[in-house]
Amino acid sequence: MSEREITRQSILDTDIYCLTAEKFSRGRSNIEVVRTMLDNGIRLIQYREKDKKMGLKYAECLEIRRMTLEAGAAFVVNDDIDLAMLVKADGVHIGQEDLPVEAVRRLVGEKMAIGLSTHSPQEAREAVSRGADYIGVGPIYRTFTKEDVCDPVGLEYLEYVAKNVDIPFVAIGGIKQSNVADVVRKGAGCVAVITEIVEADDIGLAISGLRGAMQSAKE
Repeated sequence: MSEREITRQSILDTDIYCLTAEKFSRGRSNIEVVRTMLDNGIRLIQYREKDKKMGLKYAECLEIRRMTLEAGAAFVVNDDIDLAMLVKADGVHIGQEDLPVEAVRRLVGEKMAIGLSTHSPQEAREAVSRGADYIGVGPIYRTFTKEDVCDPVGLEYLEYVAKNVDIPFVAIGGIKQSNVADVVRKGAGCVAVITEIVEADDIGLAISGLRGAMQSAKE
């Protein structure tokens, strides 16, 4: 497959933003799950594994970086700025309590995208003013994949971002095939999905089901 150009501005130019979560993957490795995601047309992968040893994370990220380049897909590393730089990821995603966007930019340079999780209109506005390339909007619904997650922000905050924020955004948190249509109708063009895909018996079927529900919401 030909390699597409991935820039800070275009990194969210896709429909489904997939995250790794090996402890929910039914015994399948991150590499196996990511390969299946890519084979089923996913073009944005975020590596998020907080509890693994750094050496193992580095090895996995090197392989996922190779796979995503081959597939023409974007690759984002969660939180680990040094890891993102070492494997030449397309982006790094940080939280409100991590290093500020300006400091991350000084480390990663001008080519790597910086995503920032936000939970309120004020945080969204600050993300824009600080130079984030995109924001995460959520958690839309209650999620159990993070231990330190805040309460759901609901669809109201998502609707605010869709109408008032000029940089790309991705909706995240508890998004399933059963509710993704509501998320799309509130303005999300890109949705982040974790357990709905990694826990699925048939990952390809889960991806096509999500895409079908998203498309129906646009019609």
